[in-house]
Amino acid sequence: MTLSTNHAADLLTQDKNANWSHRGAKALVEYLEQLEDETGEEMEFDTVAIRCDFAEWQDLMEFAVEYFGSLEAVADKFPRYVFTEEINDAIREFIQDHGTLIEFDGGVIVSSF
Repeated sequence: MTLSTNHAADLLTQDKNANWSHRGAKALVEYLEQLEDETGEEMEFDTVAIRCDFAEWQDLMEFAVEYFGSLEAVADKFPRYVFTEEINDAIREFIQDHGTLIEFDGGVIVSSF
């Protein structure tokens, strides 16, 4: 069965073991659809696999604090950016060097790495 973008996003938001916002779920589905188009291969829709492979965050800093364990650890990792607006660029680059970053209005989604 072929799912519409909205139907797939709705299925993700119904996953009680994940905390997808509707905007985040839709951004993730659109990313996966684009990946299908680029590779020419259809993917099987598996909410558990998606939940294991991606996580949603309110912003880049929330991801960094969770990933590195504390705000102090983020400051240690990106010392020259701590007091500048450029820290988001540094976090963005770190994520892109290690995995996938999907930014959308209202948050970010990061692949597991």
